[in-house]
Amino acid sequence: MDHSQWYIGTSNGVVVCVDEKTGSDFSGRFFHSYAAEPVRFHNLEQLLFRLEEFYNVLKFPYPSTNERYFHESGADTVSDEKRSRIMKDEELLRQHGDMGSFIIRVQHRQNSSWQGRITWMEKNQTVYFRSVWEMMKLIENALDTVAPPEDETEDPVWPE
Repeated sequence: MDHSQWYIGTSNGVVVCVDEKTGSDFSGRFFHSYAAEPVRFHNLEQLLFRLEEFYNVLKFPYPSTNERYFHESGADTVSDEKRSRIMKDEELLRQHGDMGSFIIRVQHRQNSSWQGRITWMEKNQTVYFRSVWEMMKLIENALDTVAPPEDETEDPVWPE
Protein backbone atom coordinates (compact mmCIF):
# COMPACT_ATOMS: atom_id res chain seq x y z
CA MET A 1 0.00 0.00 0.00
CA ASP A 2 1.14 3.52 -0.79
CA HIS A 3 1.86 5.43 2.43
CA SER A 4 2.59 8.79 0.83
CA GLN A 5 0.20 10.62 3.20
CA TRP A 6 1.73 9.05 6.32
CA TYR A 7 3.90 11.63 8.00
CA ILE A 8 3.85 13.61 11.23
CA GLY A 9 5.58 16.75 9.96
CA THR A 10 5.11 18.90 13.05
CA SER A 11 5.99 18.83 16.75
CA ASN A 12 2.33 18.61 17.76
CA GLY A 13 1.36 15.82 15.35
CA VAL A 14 -0.51 12.93 16.95
CA VAL A 15 -1.70 9.50 15.88
CA VAL A 16 -5.22 8.77 17.13
CA CYS A 17 -6.02 5.06 17.36
CA VAL A 18 -9.71 4.22 17.67
CA ASP A 19 -10.19 0.79 19.20
CA GLU A 20 -13.90 0.62 19.94
CA LYS A 21 -17.08 2.29 18.74
CA THR A 22 -20.33 2.23 20.68
CA GLY A 23 -23.22 4.05 19.05
CA SER A 24 -21.93 7.46 18.03
CA ASP A 25 -19.05 7.47 20.52
CA PHE A 26 -15.63 5.88 20.33
CA SER A 27 -12.68 5.14 22.57
CA GLY A 28 -9.00 4.44 22.11
CA ARG A 29 -5.67 6.16 22.59
CA PHE A 30 -3.43 8.70 20.98
CA PHE A 31 0.32 8.88 20.69
CA HIS A 32 2.65 11.87 20.47
CA SER A 33 6.40 12.08 20.35
CA TYR A 34 6.88 13.35 23.93
CA ALA A 35 5.77 10.19 25.76
CA ALA A 36 6.35 6.47 25.33
CA GLU A 37 2.92 5.59 26.70
CA PRO A 38 -0.34 6.41 24.94
CA VAL A 39 -2.91 8.89 26.22
CA ARG A 40 -6.16 6.97 26.61
CA PHE A 41 -9.62 8.41 25.99
CA HIS A 42 -13.03 6.86 26.64
CA ASN A 43 -15.16 9.15 24.49
CA LEU A 44 -14.88 11.90 21.93
CA GLU A 45 -15.16 14.69 24.48
CA GLN A 46 -12.27 13.28 26.51
CA LEU A 47 -10.16 12.99 23.34
CA LEU A 48 -10.71 16.66 22.51
CA PHE A 49 -9.94 17.87 26.05
CA ARG A 50 -6.76 15.78 26.24
CA LEU A 51 -5.58 17.02 22.84
CA GLU A 52 -6.27 20.61 23.93
CA GLU A 53 -4.23 20.02 27.12
CA PHE A 54 -1.39 18.63 24.99
CA TYR A 55 -1.39 21.70 22.71
CA ASN A 56 -1.49 24.00 25.75
CA VAL A 57 1.51 22.29 27.33
CA LEU A 58 3.42 22.53 24.05
CA LYS A 59 2.19 26.08 23.52
CA PHE A 60 1.86 25.10 19.87
CA PRO A 61 -0.08 26.02 17.95
CA TYR A 62 -0.52 29.05 20.11
CA PRO A 63 -4.23 29.87 20.58
CA SER A 64 -5.49 33.15 19.15
CA THR A 65 -7.89 33.42 22.09
CA ASN A 66 -7.06 32.60 25.68
CA GLU A 67 -9.22 31.14 28.41
CA ARG A 68 -10.67 33.60 30.86
CA TYR A 69 -10.40 33.05 34.56
CA PHE A 70 -12.63 34.78 37.05
CA HIS A 71 -10.52 33.70 40.00
CA GLU A 72 -6.76 33.75 40.45
CA SER A 73 -6.18 30.05 41.16
CA GLY A 74 -6.82 28.87 37.57
CA ALA A 75 -4.53 31.27 35.77
CA ASP A 76 -1.13 30.16 34.48
CA THR A 77 -1.50 26.42 34.94
CA VAL A 78 0.57 25.64 31.84
CA SER A 79 4.13 24.64 32.62
CA ASP A 80 7.12 26.30 30.96
CA GLU A 81 9.23 23.15 31.12
CA LYS A 82 11.10 22.16 27.98
CA ARG A 83 9.87 18.92 26.44
CA SER A 84 12.13 16.50 24.62
CA ARG A 85 11.04 13.96 22.07
CA ILE A 86 10.95 10.36 23.22
CA MET A 87 9.27 8.69 20.22
CA LYS A 88 10.45 9.06 16.65
CA ASP A 89 7.95 9.71 13.87
CA GLU A 90 8.50 6.19 12.50
CA GLU A 91 7.46 4.71 15.86
CA LEU A 92 4.35 6.90 15.96
CA LEU A 93 3.33 5.79 12.49
CA ARG A 94 3.48 2.12 13.53
CA GLN A 95 0.57 2.66 15.95
CA HIS A 96 -2.85 1.52 14.75
CA GLY A 97 -6.32 1.20 16.20
CA ASP A 98 -8.71 -1.72 15.82
CA MET A 99 -11.38 0.48 14.15
CA GLY A 100 -9.25 3.18 12.55
CA SER A 101 -6.11 5.30 12.78
CA PHE A 102 -5.79 9.02 12.10
CA ILE A 103 -2.81 11.36 11.93
CA ILE A 104 -3.91 14.77 13.19
CA ARG A 105 -1.84 17.87 12.49
CA VAL A 106 -3.37 21.00 14.01
CA GLN A 107 -1.81 23.98 12.27
CA HIS A 108 -3.78 26.81 13.89
CA ARG A 109 -5.98 27.41 16.90
CA GLN A 110 -8.01 30.39 15.77
CA ASN A 111 -11.56 31.55 16.42
CA SER A 112 -11.72 29.26 19.47
CA SER A 113 -11.33 26.19 17.25
CA TRP A 114 -8.69 24.18 15.42
CA GLN A 115 -7.63 24.18 11.79
CA GLY A 116 -5.35 21.63 10.17
CA ARG A 117 -5.33 18.34 8.35
CA ILE A 118 -6.23 14.78 9.17
CA THR A 119 -5.03 11.62 7.46
CA TRP A 120 -7.07 8.43 7.61
CA MET A 121 -4.19 5.95 7.65
CA GLU A 122 -6.14 2.91 6.44
CA LYS A 123 -7.21 4.75 3.27
CA ASN A 124 -4.13 6.98 2.90
CA GLN A 125 -6.41 9.99 2.45
CA THR A 126 -5.75 13.47 3.81
CA VAL A 127 -8.43 16.11 4.27
CA TYR A 128 -8.13 19.66 5.61
CA PHE A 129 -10.50 20.67 8.40
CA ARG A 130 -11.56 24.18 9.42
CA SER A 131 -12.92 23.46 12.89
CA VAL A 132 -12.91 20.91 15.69
CA TRP A 133 -16.47 20.03 14.73
CA GLU A 134 -15.46 19.31 11.13
CA MET A 135 -12.54 17.16 12.32
CA MET A 136 -14.88 15.19 14.62
CA LYS A 137 -17.34 14.62 11.76
CA LEU A 138 -14.55 13.36 9.49
CA ILE A 139 -13.52 10.79 12.12
CA GLU A 140 -17.13 9.77 12.78
CA ASN A 141 -17.87 9.41 9.05
CA ALA A 142 -14.75 7.31 8.54
CA LEU A 143 -15.65 5.03 11.45
CA ASP A 144 -19.24 4.69 10.17
CA THR A 145 -17.90 3.24 6.91
CA VAL A 146 -15.75 0.63 8.63
CA ALA A 147 -17.45 -2.73 8.24
CA PRO A 148 -16.83 -5.72 10.48
CA PRO A 149 -13.79 -7.68 9.25
CA GLU A 150 -15.87 -10.49 7.67
CA ASP A 151 -17.99 -8.07 5.58
CA GLU A 152 -15.62 -5.83 3.63
CA THR A 153 -17.64 -5.72 0.42
CA GLU A 154 -18.14 -1.96 0.03
CA ASP A 155 -15.37 0.56 -0.52
CA PRO A 156 -15.89 3.39 2.00
CA VAL A 157 -16.10 6.95 0.70
CA TRP A 158 -14.60 9.77 2.69
CA PRO A 159 -15.83 13.30 1.93
CA GLU A 160 -13.45 15.23 -0.30
